[in-house]
Amino acid sequence: MGRKNTKVKLPDWANELWQGLGSPKLEKIDSVHTGDLLKRRHGLRRDDLIEVMLDARALSKDDDHWLRGRLLSSGKSTIEILGSDGRHHYLARDVIVQVILVAHTRPAYIDDDELLSFERADQKRRSNLHEKAEKESSGTGDSHLWG
Repeated sequence: MGRKNTKVKLPDWANELWQGLGSPKLEKIDSVHTGDLLKRRHGLRRDDLIEVMLDARALSKDDDHWLRGRLLSSGKSTIEILGSDGRHHYLARDVIVQVILVAHTRPAYIDDDELLSFERADQKRRSNLHEKAEKESSGTGDSHLWG
C-alpha cells in the first residue's frame, strides 16, 4: 500500500471491492501502532481489504497461492472472504500462512459507531427470536426432563 498526496493507493484488484463499499475515505481509519495505548488502533477489521497466502500443500499444483478480497468475518477456525473474483471463500485458519492488510475500510471496532449499533440491534433481534422460539415450543419436547 503506497501513499501519494496523503491518499491511500489501492492495487487494481481492490478498486471494485472498495467502490462496492461506497468508496469510503481511507486516510482517517489507518492503523495506529505507536503512541498512547488508548489511541492505538490496529488489527484486522470487518470489511478490510486483505491478501491471504495459502499453504501450498492445501492447493492444486496450478492454483494461485494468494487470495485477495474483503474480510467478511473471522471465526475461531475459519475466515470468510469476498474474493476479488466475486465469490465467497471460507478458509480454514490451518491453511493460512500469511495475511497482508491492504487497507482498512472501517474505523477500529471501538470507534465504529455503525458496527456497534448493528451489533446491538442484532443482539436484540436474536434475543427476540429466542424468546419467540421458547414461547412457541413451551411444553413440547420436555418429556426428556427429570422431575
